[in-house]
Amino acid sequence: MSTSTVLDLFRLDGRVAIVTGASSGLGVAFAQALAQAGADVVLGARRVDRLAETSALVEATGRRALAVATDVADPDSCQALVDAAVAEFGRVDVLVNNAGIGTAVPATKETPAQFREVVDVNLHGCYWMAQACGRVMGSGASIINISSILGITTAGLPQAAYAASKAGLLGLTRDLAQQWTGRKGIRVNAIAPGFFLSEMTDQYPEGYLEAQMPRIPAGRKGDPAELAAAVVFLASDAGGYVTGQCLTVDGGMTIA
Repeated sequence: MSTSTVLDLFRLDGRVAIVTGASSGLGVAFAQALAQAGADVVLGARRVDRLAETSALVEATGRRALAVATDVADPDSCQALVDAAVAEFGRVDVLVNNAGIGTAVPATKETPAQFREVVDVNLHGCYWMAQACGRVMGSGASIINISSILGITTAGLPQAAYAASKAGLLGLTRDLAQQWTGRKGIRVNAIAPGFFLSEMTDQYPEGYLEAQMPRIPAGRKGDPAELAAAVVFLASDAGGYVTGQCLTVDGGMTIA
């Protein structure tokens, strides 16, 4: 008779996860949560010097960490990150496509270079990472794309490039899920966070977040641990029958 419980479905023991954008903010929370669930974690970011702190948090849970300098806008850099993960740990089971940048430039003033930079990181980068992981992942693997509520709704700032990239990521998620879930056994899902404190929200105008609170039925900003828990759900067997979906974690903002 099995002695396992529903909580065992959330365990990631023996698995290897890659988290991009792991040098700060939500990426740190994701890496720490995946390690707490039992995964070894490969950390990718452009600011490799800042990955030491994230590595320490992972290793404090008793799991192993590997830090790799990565620019997700460069397909070769994405492939190098996956190659390093396989060389060190022999496998890749989870990818959290978290690396992202944003701008708040009026549409008549945004330059082609500014628009392309955001799309190159937020959309193209997720594709290059998924492509590299999809070549080595086995059945039961999970890809989680970090989109945004701004891919679904608007929030008062001029963020055309960011919104377009995050909406495009939802389409990419659906297509990869239909390509890979049946044929490869790789689930592909997205999470659309609402407002969580991060380096990106630090750049918002003074008072902006407070002005958005009336739109949120929960009446508050999210705790990064709440978002990290959603990542663990989709990464683990607990989310084993979920693919091609966008899980919105926004305190109800998109229903208000």
